Amino acid sequence: MKSTNFVICIENSEYPASLEKRKIYEAIPDADAAKHGQVRVVDESGEDYLYPSECFVDANLPEATRAAVVKAA
Repeated sequence: MKSTNFVICIENSEYPASLEKRKIYEAIPDADAAKHGQVRVVDESGEDYLYPSECFVDANLPEATRAAVVKAA
């Protein structure tokens, strides 16, 4: 099973229509974005976009929780 990364939004003042504070988002690996201080996430639109990395923290979910979140998607 492919490992899915998740982040939690901690700041959305610049993106209130796209991001919700305290919500878990799927993060898509993007090395180029990381070099520029950005993270690629699947937002409220269902599409992936780049956002400043300071808007998020790593979710570090236990494996059972991660699997449940992936299954619920």
